[in-house]
Amino acid sequence: MEAQTSWLREAAAVNRSVSSEMEDAALAKVGTLDEETLDLRDEILSTSMFEEIVGSSEAICGVTAQVMRVAPSDATVLITGESGTGKELIARAIHKRSRRTRSVFTRMNCAVTPASLMAAELFGYEKGAFTGANQRHAGRFEVANHGTMFLDEIGEMPSETQVALLRVLQEREFERVGGTQSIPVDVRVIAATNCDLPSAVRSGKFRMDLFYRLNVFPIHVPPLRERPEDILLLAKYFIGRYSAKLGKRIRRVEKRTAEILEGYRWPGNIRELQNVIERAMILCDSDTFFVEEAWLLPEAESRVGLQPSLINEERELIEAALTETGGRISGLDGAARRLGVPRTTLEYKIKSLRIDKYRFRGILSGI
Repeated sequence: MEAQTSWLREAAAVNRSVSSEMEDAALAKVGTLDEETLDLRDEILSTSMFEEIVGSSEAICGVTAQVMRVAPSDATVLITGESGTGKELIARAIHKRSRRTRSVFTRMNCAVTPASLMAAELFGYEKGAFTGANQRHAGRFEVANHGTMFLDEIGEMPSETQVALLRVLQEREFERVGGTQSIPVDVRVIAATNCDLPSAVRSGKFRMDLFYRLNVFPIHVPPLRERPEDILLLAKYFIGRYSAKLGKRIRRVEKRTAEILEGYRWPGNIRELQNVIERAMILCDSDTFFVEEAWLLPEAESRVGLQPSLINEERELIEAALTETGGRISGLDGAARRLGVPRTTLEYKIKSLRIDKYRFRGILSGI
């Protein structure tokens, strides 16, 4: 109980440090709901932002407290959370408040980098290392020396690259692809994932020793549905951003819109909220912001869930497409094109249905 109380005190202190002396004055100006609209007050954002992380809920204050605690150290950080929760913002906040803030912040998404190119992309390569390697190329770790490397979707990293990354974390050195010389490097690693890494470790898809090296200081970013008090703050932040871009002046939020935004569960989290706000801003022709309720109904209805027979049918369609394309997802010959859906949608379906996309690779060539 004492530890929990201490943690809450720390989170509250962080929130106070962000708001400074403007908090009382700003809160006194906050408008109240009338029958039609919710007034927008720019001052309230100054009390609810921490390194571009918007929110005043207990959940997000706990995250910012962890950021402030770990940032000054050089500890490796593993950020977990659903897709769209803002894990990269957390990583950038850690970098900005660290002693490496004047050095480079480099990021790589392991989910979109081809497995065959990942080692070369991270560690560089020597001239002649492979076909097309016409000159020496510095990898991202070399470029990020004395800075911070953010590895997003770390659970998608292939096993052979996991070994090389483990060496960087343990020995602080690496070799370029095709090279024999060890190159020392001083880089802080921050990793992020939306998958269950402990389950991946148990299934043998992710190295246990690498997991423990990455999980020195874990930070979990809560989904938006667990911080509903932050939804209108975030909406106002995005309204302000797009107002400036589009040259519009929004003074208030329609009351019904506020209710819709706070009542929706946001399966796509902050990224989905941002997209909805941008769409609404494009269509808004008055000084009152509104969102069409129908925009969110398809997602709301999908939460009811599909019948098992429909789920199986969807799985069979996806697996058939992956078989026909040899596991290729994007491109003219990819499964996404065959199914007539965006690549990102197919990737989401594959993850939600727990389909192992890697087992389809090489099927066409008989491997």
